[in-house]
Parts: sequence; C-alpha cells; structure tokens
Amino acid sequence: MRVLGIETSCDDTAAAVVEHLPGVPPRLLSNVVAAQAVHGEFGGVVPELASRAHLELLPGTVEKALAAAGMTFGDVDGIAVTRAPGLVGALLVGLSYAKALALALDRPFVGVNHIEAHLLAPLLEGAELAYPAVGAVVSGGHSELFVVSAPGAYTIVGTTLDDAIGEAFDKAAKLLGLGFPGGPAVDRLAREGDAKRQPLPRIRTDGDSLDLSYSGLKAAVRRLVEGPAGRVLREAPDSPEAHAFRADVCASFQVAAVDPLLARIESAARRHGARSLVVGGGVACNSRLRDGLESLGVRLGVPAFRPSPALCADNAAMVALVGGFRLARGERDGFDLEPVPGLEESGLVSAPA
Repeated sequence: MRVLGIETSCDDTAAAVVEHLPGVPPRLLSNVVAAQAVHGEFGGVVPELASRAHLELLPGTVEKALAAAGMTFGDVDGIAVTRAPGLVGALLVGLSYAKALALALDRPFVGVNHIEAHLLAPLLEGAELAYPAVGAVVSGGHSELFVVSAPGAYTIVGTTLDDAIGEAFDKAAKLLGLGFPGGPAVDRLAREGDAKRQPLPRIRTDGDSLDLSYSGLKAAVRRLVEGPAGRVLREAPDSPEAHAFRADVCASFQVAAVDPLLARIESAARRHGARSLVVGGGVACNSRLRDGLESLGVRLGVPAFRPSPALCADNAAMVALVGGFRLARGERDGFDLEPVPGLEESGLVSAPA
C-alpha cells in the first residue's frame, strides 16, 4: 500500500509517499517540502498568508512527491492528511485538497494528528520504540511531554504554561537581529559564544511539576538587549563586538531554554519507567537538545531517538506513516471530517497525569 501524505498545518507545504507492506518496516519513497518565504519579513507566520501560499504550492508539491516516488495519481492506494492541530485555515486547505483527491481517485483517506506523527517519525528511520516511552514534541507552537504507553495511547504529562520553546527561540533571534526562523540561527551562533558571559535565568515551576514556561526567559533576553550590555548591538550592530555579544546571548539562551527541558524529560522518564525516549518537532533539530537527549539515554540505559532534521520539522512523510497505520487497520474518515486547530480538542491525548 502506497500512501500519499499531505501536511499543511502551519507554514510548510509538504507531500510525501510512504510504502506500507506486510511484515516489513514502512519505506519512505519521497518527501517534498515547500517552505513559504513570505513570512520572513514579518518575523513570524501570518496565518492568512500561510493559507494562501498553501493554495498556490500544494498541487505542485504533490506532483513533485509523486514524481520523486516514480508514481502517478493512479498508483496511490490511500491518502493521509494532517487535520489537527494547527492553523485552521492552513489545515482546511490540505484537508479540502485531500478530500477532493480521494473523491476523484476513489481512494480511502484518513486524517492524522501531526503531534502523534512527530512522536512516531523515528519509525521511518528504523527506530524501534520500547514502551512505555517518554516523548517530547517541541516546536514553534508546541512544548509538550508525553508518556506513550503503546502506539495510539498517549498521556500528556507536561506542557508549557505560556509560550512554546520554538516561539521563544524565534523571539530571541528577532531581538538579536538574526531573522526568522530563529532556531537555526541561534543554534549556529551559540557555538561561538560563552554562556557564562551573559547569564540568563533558568525556568522554574512549582514542586515536582513537569511543565515549562518561556515567557520569563523571553523577557530576560529583551532586558539584556535593551540594557547597558546591549548598547554595542544598538550603536554598532555590524561590529565584531556586536557579533560577540550576540553569540554569548545565544549560548546563554540555548542553555536556559534547553537544559530545563532535558531535566523534565529525565524526571518524566524516571517517574514513568520509560524504556525509550523520543523527541520530535522543529526544535528537535537543536544541537544541544540532540546531544543532551543522547547523553540522557546513556545515563538512563534506554535508547533515545531523534529523527533526522528533515523529519523533525513539519513534513508529510510522518503523516503518510501514521495514516498508513490507520488505513492498514481498516480505519477510514468521511468527507465530513473537519480541521481541529487545538491539541486539547483533537482527541489525541488523555487527561494530564
């Protein structure tokens, strides 16, 4: 069974084909992502512009994915599409396209929760998750910790009290004049800096909570940039001294943002007896998080899985993966399926534990 996946939850227009055959791991045949450059000048994603860009980019992106897989539309056995969570207008574009294609081709289609897809994305690269697993989905819109009891059984055990970690990376980058998206720029520059020269506060929450909070860290970066230490950035932004200041702030920010996340993953793993660890989402590309998760896995004696960067950010391969599992179980969705913008309303997870 060859499944066409479609992803339009935010600002990446993506299509992919995954082959599901009995008795063998799923095989990725193609994975095409069309990034929307229109948002860069605004320093963040503009929902209406994202929806319009999806309308323009999606047909060509699907055709490229099919061509890369050596297929035509007639070779598609099933269609999977992200239906939650995300920007409602963006989700509606992908869902409408998938419904029309399923109707035209007379093929089954299913909606996929892309948070589940992020958690299972390592399966496309040969990972074998041992359950229970503790997983984190970290991106511009999400900072959640899960206990995965089995495929399809997810309990949320920690979340952000305010802003997502990826949004905090973007904000810090904007304050430092590094552009959008900010995560990759902060990660690169952090390697040149010294976190001790411009210290930032660590995230704190009450008691043994596994929740996170990033609004205070964002405010601390603003105070640093707008204070005496940031004068060089304001007066001579292109100078070597300004570059060094940016690098030090990036290094400090990365420590302050990532280390508490790793600490909460460790706490969740010990508390729930995790037999494996997994991270997904765009921030899972961050070098400090990737290295820290590997070290944590060694310390706990469990495997730690991090998808390759292409499968960390929003992509359709993970959608085709999870959709293929649903189709193989005989599940189908009707043409009345609606987009669901929020994680809480998506039905993916049980109540917080």
